[in-house]
Amino acid sequence: MPLQRDGARTRRRIIDAAEHLMRTLGLARVTTKEIAREAGCSEAALYRHFTSKEELFVTVLQERLPGLSALLAELTNDPGDRAIEDCLAEIARTATLFYEESMPIGLSLFAEPSLLERHRERLRELDAGPHKLLEALAGYLRALRAGGRIRADADPDSAAALLLGACYQRAFLRQFMGPAASPPPPLETFAAGLARTVLGGIA
Repeated sequence: MPLQRDGARTRRRIIDAAEHLMRTLGLARVTTKEIAREAGCSEAALYRHFTSKEELFVTVLQERLPGLSALLAELTNDPGDRAIEDCLAEIARTATLFYEESMPIGLSLFAEPSLLERHRERLRELDAGPHKLLEALAGYLRALRAGGRIRADADPDSAAALLLGACYQRAFLRQFMGPAASPPPPLETFAAGLARTVLGGIA
């Protein structure tokens, strides 16, 4: 039991260190050696918990950033009778926050094409990547369509792309221009308006 607790503590320290370094240095510049040093453990100990820096990146996204994947899975598995507009607004809020927090971590990859390609390969091996969020949201909308709650001819893939694309654009503009440069509507207003607009096309 103590060994399990020690293992859990080490794993948590590694994730803490990875999150801190990825946020401050960017994913491209961080190495597993630096993460291990920051966590106060050996690189061998890091590899007992994680197979690669990419797996650590996915773990940080899943465990430390707003839980978009978990929210989409919950809504898809049990749509219930919640108002669709409320659900879409919650998705839009969570997606915007997720993109705002994840963007500074990953954008540095685009400065190094060879590193970006290696990162893509590892994500494919892990069956992970940004397309998974689109697929998950489209799956939720398909579940609604199958239940007769949106139009039979609604296009879940296009609706998912419209909603998440708008969230990503807002996050990108805030990162690029700075929060004070050209203040967008408050997040709640943005999410509610986006949900209402998307639902207007598929309801």
